[in-house]
Amino acid sequence: MVSLEYLTIESAHELLSSKKVSCVELTSYYLTRIKNLDSKIGAVLTVLEESALHLAQEVDEKIASGQTIGMLEGIPYTAKDMFLTRGVRTTAASKILDNFIAPYSATAIEKLNKAGSILIAKVNQDEFAHGGSTENSAYQITKNPFNTEYVPGGSSGGSAAAVAADFGIFSLGTDTGGSIRQPAAYCGVTGLKPSYGLVSRYGVVSMASSFDCIGPITRTASDSTIVLEAIYGRDKMDSTTIDVKFAATDSAKLEGLNVGLASGFTDHPSITEAKEFLQKSKYTTVDIELPNSEMALAAYYVLVPSEISSNLERYDGVKYGMYSATAKDLKQSYTMTRSEFLGPEVKRRILTGTYALSAGYYDAYYKKAMQIRTLVSQQFDALFQTCDFILTPTTEQPAFKLGAKSDPVEMYKTDILTVSANLAGLPAISIPAGIDSQTGLPIGLQIIGRLGEDAKVLALAQDFQAQTDWHNKVKECLI
Repeated sequence: MVSLEYLTIESAHELLSSKKVSCVELTSYYLTRIKNLDSKIGAVLTVLEESALHLAQEVDEKIASGQTIGMLEGIPYTAKDMFLTRGVRTTAASKILDNFIAPYSATAIEKLNKAGSILIAKVNQDEFAHGGSTENSAYQITKNPFNTEYVPGGSSGGSAAAVAADFGIFSLGTDTGGSIRQPAAYCGVTGLKPSYGLVSRYGVVSMASSFDCIGPITRTASDSTIVLEAIYGRDKMDSTTIDVKFAATDSAKLEGLNVGLASGFTDHPSITEAKEFLQKSKYTTVDIELPNSEMALAAYYVLVPSEISSNLERYDGVKYGMYSATAKDLKQSYTMTRSEFLGPEVKRRILTGTYALSAGYYDAYYKKAMQIRTLVSQQFDALFQTCDFILTPTTEQPAFKLGAKSDPVEMYKTDILTVSANLAGLPAISIPAGIDSQTGLPIGLQIIGRLGEDAKVLALAQDFQAQTDWHNKVKECLI
């Protein structure tokens, strides 16, 4: 009997094409795992069983007729509940969208539909992507499949946990300050934040529009490349998309390129592992000083709440979503709806952003933070004059226990190594690069590249995974 555990896109495609397994069998495998195991993990909000099995039957009929299927055709996947999916409830894990049925699908979802991928579930997240642990969902807390006493990270924690728990072959997430890479690191999977604008944001619930990026969470960098090839590109519905041609790069073409190793992390297990890989590879290394991470984090947590304050004005109980049934007039409807249906972290960020944008504080906070954002971009430009890639740990520590970071500032600090890439719009990927000796939890290595050089970042990640086995440790999850 063919094992379906922890398949990659490529291995699943081979099984389908060779008729060793049917698409209905493959899809049913993941649906069954969700039914049997998600009560322990809490990753899934909505299961699309009927439509998934219908699409799977269509793929089987195509294969039976002798037609060739594409690489993503018949591949079951999940998506963060930030992605609009036509005819399916989309909540962004917020009670204010509890009854919202999306009238259209996000561009990324439509592209995967066109490629023949099968969406089997919408997965949990921090409410409106506001958080770093997926403890801020209005519906449930998601747990780390390696150890359910620990967080899976956030805000795309449901996506990372779903891939780690084998609830689908890949997942779509969003990354505003590390929300793909951090949970990928915590859950021992691969998470890619593409260059800003490489993938359309159309149809994805906005958090902070000048930061938000759409990307895949996968088993391997090779799988991330396959998914990115399907979803990237200019979109007339999103004017921020960039005209960059993406094509997979052979790692052999990276020979002789310089890899910058961030000083201050020489003893971190991920960097130790990276050094061992680099010493026996075709790359040269150079020591570098990263842009000031604390300064970048402070700027991020002024700019992002400011954009949140603007973006979340639309949730007022008038146009769509939930509304207060006890409000007596329009003003009460605004205030009571938002008070009743928005969670505490969402309210905290709205208030922070509104304060930063107010007339008396705009110059002191928002304007200064924008200047820091420009400075961080300039510092990265200077660094990339001396190296082609930058390697850092994805996070300073592995996943923390549920409830351990109730202080919002402590939670914000978990993004300290990831936010800089978002400030500059650069491509960055987190790949598994070790197991913490004390907790037994995964450790992530982050690779950052130049704007638009996503293919090179993925090629370096693939080269690392070709010579190490850390990305296969996900098979040792406790569930």
